[in-house]
Amino acid sequence: MEFPSNCKYTKDHEWVRVEGDTCVVGITEFAQSELGELVFVDLPSAGKSVSPGSTLCVVESTKAASDVYAPVVGTVAEANAALKDSPSLVNTEPYTGGWMVKLSGVAKGDLDKMLTVDQYKELLKGRI
Repeated sequence: MEFPSNCKYTKDHEWVRVEGDTCVVGITEFAQSELGELVFVDLPSAGKSVSPGSTLCVVESTKAASDVYAPVVGTVAEANAALKDSPSLVNTEPYTGGWMVKLSGVAKGDLDKMLTVDQYKELLKGRI
């Protein structure tokens, strides 16, 4: 299972990667493996403000529908339009083509509260 070291993680299995002035957000490889094959992703519109723990988007798999939570405070700058036609990108490329949103206005302090790759691996110990 892949755990990119350039990402920060949440206990709810979201990841964040800083790219310039924005933060790219998605769900981890572990999360997508637990959900099964994704068949639909309901993404937010650009301009939506989010705060930690609020629903960022909803993913539907062959097993169930699940909320994806905002890991940080920010404003949706862009949603991954490719997921509309190819939600399975989250399954096949969770950290690259399967990203969900880009957030702007994220405070560094919020990122500092997130899990490092080692802390996330520790969280998953015994589950993978």
